[in-house]
Amino acid sequence: MANRVCIIGAGVVGLCTAWQLAKHGVAVTIIDRQQQVAAETSYANGGQLSYSYVAPLADAGVPLKAISWLFSKQAPMQLRLQWDVTQWQWLWQFLRVCNRGSNQVGTARLWRLAQRSRHLMDELRQQGLGEFAWVQNGKLVIYRQSAAEQAAKAGIAWLQSLGARQQWLDGDACIALEPALAPLAGQLSGGVYTADEEVADCRRFCLALQQQIIESGLDVEFCLGESVSGFEVNAGRVQAVIGTQQRHPCRQLVLAAGIGSQPLARQLGVKLPLYPLKGYSLDMPGGDSLPQISVTDADNKILYAPIAGRLRIAALADLVGENTVLDAQRLQYLQQLVQRDLPAAGIWEQAEQWTGLRPATPDGCPIIGRQAGGPDNFYVNVGQGALGFTLAMGSAEVLTQQILGPERVAA
Repeated sequence: MANRVCIIGAGVVGLCTAWQLAKHGVAVTIIDRQQQVAAETSYANGGQLSYSYVAPLADAGVPLKAISWLFSKQAPMQLRLQWDVTQWQWLWQFLRVCNRGSNQVGTARLWRLAQRSRHLMDELRQQGLGEFAWVQNGKLVIYRQSAAEQAAKAGIAWLQSLGARQQWLDGDACIALEPALAPLAGQLSGGVYTADEEVADCRRFCLALQQQIIESGLDVEFCLGESVSGFEVNAGRVQAVIGTQQRHPCRQLVLAAGIGSQPLARQLGVKLPLYPLKGYSLDMPGGDSLPQISVTDADNKILYAPIAGRLRIAALADLVGENTVLDAQRLQYLQQLVQRDLPAAGIWEQAEQWTGLRPATPDGCPIIGRQAGGPDNFYVNVGQGALGFTLAMGSAEVLTQQILGPERVAA
């Protein structure tokens, strides 16, 4: 038992990490406080596998926009300042990287990680993993303001230099491509279209991957419905994870529990620069004008993902601490906005509401690997933010290479 790698967190990042380690012969124990995998942030997220749309939130001009959004219930981002040192430190670090240079460095890093994820996800599908509503239907990011056109085209040029296949369409071409946008005729300045983007159901993917792990006979033990109360540390190494039900001896420890990783890391002497971005989603049966491609409304920060005949709408990024209460006002604002723009896209009376906490770093890049000041055998895989589903498999491979050595993990 002491030769096992313990992973805390059974969301998409934790499960992908377990899969990557186990397929290379590592015995894994995966621990989660929920009774099922993917029961928190991976449960009903946006569903977009956005391999080309990876630019961090932090960018030049964002602070000025954020000031106009402060404390407004009618804004894509809401900030509720608190007497919380973690919040203020995160905001200060975020402001420091709100510049074009840092954004491009982060975009390039995330692009490489996303393309590796794409390749690994393709391999999984070729091996027969299915039943998670995957489709490569393309993605269209729409803009209403002509002033955004120049910046959007510059973004296309930058991503094309990295290898992205994107194109700018005018407003009429956007509607011709996706007729569900007809209610916005005359309002669109244009949009960025990427034909090879994908959508899928993240929770269904996690359930399918769990089943694949079990059926493959890999040495993975699922300890679900068990919280972690502490750790046994001796001689600079984590010897065991102490759960509410049992003690789990370990060779290495991996934290992949999203924002829940932060307090656990503190117990091991590590401070992770994470803050939760609270997001919301609506999921409903598709209506008469269900979009056929994935659409993101850049101005309102809303995404529309058609998933297996249903419409998944995800939006908002609220910095309000670890608050998982469904905010009725925010949901009402979201529903009014999308009903105005795409009234026949879904059956609103059957909409299921959800909220989750995206674990975000100030620069938008995940934290993968060992951390200074922590035990020698302690690793983290956190901070994927709104790109958790997109980056999970690539992040898992990076961590597996660090634990096992690159010679054992073919890139």
